[in-house]
Formats: sequence, C-alpha cells, structure tokens
Amino acid sequence: MSGNGPVDGDEKSLDDLRRLISRFNLDILDLLNRRAGIAGQVRDFKERNAMDMFNPSREEEMLDSLVAANQGPFPDAVVRHLFKEIFRASLGLMESNREQDLVVARAPGAADMVVRVGDRVVGRDPILIAGPCSVEDADQMDRVAGTLSRLGVGFLRGGAFKPRTSPYSFQGLGEEGVRLLEETGRRHGLSTVSEVMDTRTVALMASHVDVLQVGSRNMANYELLKEVAGTGKPVLLKRGFAATLDEFLQAAEYLAAAGNENVILCERGIRSFGRDTRFTLDISAVPLLRGKSRLPVIVDVSHAAGRRDVIPALARSALAAGAHGVMVEVHPNPPLARSDSQQQLDLVQFETLLESLKPFLSP
Repeated sequence: MSGNGPVDGDEKSLDDLRRLISRFNLDILDLLNRRAGIAGQVRDFKERNAMDMFNPSREEEMLDSLVAANQGPFPDAVVRHLFKEIFRASLGLMESNREQDLVVARAPGAADMVVRVGDRVVGRDPILIAGPCSVEDADQMDRVAGTLSRLGVGFLRGGAFKPRTSPYSFQGLGEEGVRLLEETGRRHGLSTVSEVMDTRTVALMASHVDVLQVGSRNMANYELLKEVAGTGKPVLLKRGFAATLDEFLQAAEYLAAAGNENVILCERGIRSFGRDTRFTLDISAVPLLRGKSRLPVIVDVSHAAGRRDVIPALARSALAAGAHGVMVEVHPNPPLARSDSQQQLDLVQFETLLESLKPFLSP
C-alpha cells in the first residue's frame, strides 16, 4: 500500500496531513503577528509612562501559566523554550522600534547637527583639539596655548582629573589643574576641553571648562552621563574601547534624552589583538557613525596610536574618512611629561602635523 494513500476511512494521506500542518503554520503566524501588534501597544503605553520594556516577573508568570495549561505532547521544558523565544522576539521588536526613534539617530533627509562652543562650531569645517595629556604647570600650558593660538587652532585640551590604570600613577592636579586650564584658555582666546570623571566634580568642571569630556572608561557610566547632560555644556563623548557603535550611540542617547543634544562623538581606538599600537583605530567608525547619527564625529588619534610616529598618518586618514575634527596630544617636552609621554607631539612636531593637514582643514 502506498504511504500516501488512506489506510482506512478515518486516516488521512500524507499530503492531507501536510496541508493541515501548513494551515496551522499560517494560523500560528497570524496569531504571532496579532500578538506582536498587542506588544506594540504595550510598548507605547510603557513609553508614555516611562516604564521598563522588560518585566522578568511578568515573563515568568506567563511561562508558569502556560506550563500549568500544557496537556502535551510537548514536555513542559519544550513549552518554556518555545514561548521564551516568542517573548524574546517580541521584546526585541519593542526595543528595536525604540532604537529607530533615537534622538541622536539620523532620520531620512536630516541635516548634520552642529555643536556651538562660544563662537566656534563643531560639525562644519574640520577642527583640531590639541593640548597636553595632563595639565602640569602654568608654563607648560602657556607654551602650548601660545603655539595653538599662533597656528589658528581654537581648542585647548588638558586633563586635570586623570583616570590611570595604576593607582600609583599621576592622577592630575585636580581643581588647580582645572583653573589653570581655564585661565590659559581665556588668556589665549581658546575654548577648553577636559575630562570629567565623577558626578561629584561635574559642577566644578562645568563652571571652568567649555566642553566636558566623558572618557572611554566612563562611556557606560549612565549616572555620570545624566549629570553631565544637566549642565547644558557641550559634551565630547568618547567611545568605550570595547563598545559597539550601537552601544556608543545609546550612551549618546542618555545625554540627549536628558535634554542635552550638544554632543560630539569621539572615536579613540578599540581593543584588539594588535600590539604595535596602544589601541586599534577603527577608521570605519567615522563613516558608519556619520551614517547612523547626525552628531559631529571626531577622532582622538593620540590615544588610538599610543606612539607619536604614526599620528600624522592616522590624522589624515581620519579626516579623509569624513571626521569633523581630530584630537591630538601636544607637550612642550614630551619625555618629561607626567603621563603618556610616548604619544605626545612636541611643539615643532605639532606644527609639522598641522602643515600636513592643511589640505583637509581648508574650507
């Protein structure tokens, strides 16, 4: 007897059974899509009421109810697994819809944002941010700032509170360093940039610095991001050295969601298996971030390289890839620098770098 033919009046052929399964597949698909529609309404309700998308106790409650109602032939463990996948897919749909609505995301046809720092603009013609890794003393800062001002560089950077891998390394001058940076910037007509590390020093930094930098180690310090956003100051946000671009943009969204869209994204190299440089500069991040977001994108070539000899090539590559600017560390006497001496350019090297970048910096 053929395997496709009926055995008796009550049995169906294999084709009949397959047609039944196909029909059930369509019924299940229809129910899943209808369920997803309801999940979308749940998402909208939760967004209006500032509620978390994921509720683990609710998920466990639904799974327990399904297992209690299960009459087989699937074992309870299989039922749990199947519905967990359905729940995960629904949650992913809810969260992905939210991600499409990120404030920092680039909507179709949307123009680039610019960030204004006094009378300077980040996001149009490429800019340079330069200065020592650490603020060390008044003479050091004056020599660097004088060179920057003479060369037409508008932004002076310098660390006052330093996040160091070793607790025994120089941690910066703290408040004294912040005041030195401010005084030097004002004297030479430069906008200042410095890293804020702690919610307790945000107000201090905001009162003395033009642009607040959030370093790679603090990219996911969400309480710090909220506090920094509340100052209303422009924020230079560095990508974490193990962060994906989506995670990076979510960190920027914390700032925007707290009411501060004056955000400059900074690619500064990622951790890889390479050992020839301190980090690996992800040059592809520049066009990708510009495609995903409307925020200005700059590149910190000094921290990516960890060595001064490749900085010019990396800077040209960053600008050629479409970066809105480059950050580079400069010191009057790098061998005597109290931090990151191997990656800082001296004043002559910086002037040579600037000359090589002129084709990219000219409007």
